Amino acid sequence: MAMNLRGFSDELAGLVARASPSIVRVDGRPRLSASGIVFSNDGVVVTAHHVLEREEDIQVGLADGKVVGAKLIGRDPAIDLAALRLEGGAVAAGTWAAMSSLRVGHLVLAVGRPGKSVFATLGVVSSLEESWRTPAGGRLSAYLQTDVVMYPGFSGGALVDAEGNLVGMNTSGIMRGASLTIPADTIKQIMEMLLQHGRVRRGFLGLTAQPAHLPRPMAEKLGQDIGLLLISVEPGGPADQAGLMLGDTLVEVGSLRVRHLDDLMAALGPETVGQRVRARLIRGGQERELEVTIGERK
Repeated sequence: MAMNLRGFSDELAGLVARASPSIVRVDGRPRLSASGIVFSNDGVVVTAHHVLEREEDIQVGLADGKVVGAKLIGRDPAIDLAALRLEGGAVAAGTWAAMSSLRVGHLVLAVGRPGKSVFATLGVVSSLEESWRTPAGGRLSAYLQTDVVMYPGFSGGALVDAEGNLVGMNTSGIMRGASLTIPADTIKQIMEMLLQHGRVRRGFLGLTAQPAHLPRPMAEKLGQDIGLLLISVEPGGPADQAGLMLGDTLVEVGSLRVRHLDDLMAALGPETVGQRVRARLIRGGQERELEVTIGERK
């Protein structure tokens, strides 16, 4: 048994050693450092949005002990992700992998660098579900929660699987009291947009809505019980320009039925900005269709 435990312990230490060169310290707020992950060999680092309380004078501590400056490329508060570019050249990136092989109960490591040395904690995957929208409106390709201990400064660090691959970025900034992991494929998608545009584009209609039950005859006709009742329409916004009015009930935007606010957010993805789409609604008990050009959320 002792030999088996020693072998298991050595394997864990090896996984941490493999990930360590790509885990960095990020100093972007007073007093408390955080962690980051080298995203690519050309000096791009991904970290958590909430750990960057300033946009200038950001310092990054590398695995070899060097401290270099970093410039903010962009951030996406909706999924708590930010991109930095290191000053002074290339650094070693880790091996990113999709979390498709993970299952509830699998062992994982959280690896961070809140100080000069690398830190690690061991835990299990406690929840793994399909795509999930954050409270701020961002969409993750999967909801992954672990029971790893998130010590101060661990946000922005990596979740490492049993093969030593980086399967995501850990953060305590999305949901209070929960350690969530932003999946690697979501990170790659968002980082591509940040590197290209410096921001994540999201659709905007300029309205506020709440779920409302449809009258039974209309519900039976449309095949849905709930729509989105407009409780405010921003003057001059895309919805206003298209003719949507206070009191209208949205039931479809583009090709997507909208029953809840998550449905509306899903219909306003980055690819929809500037598109002219059909909005189907109920006004005065009658169906209507309007064309609306989706704007960009600032």
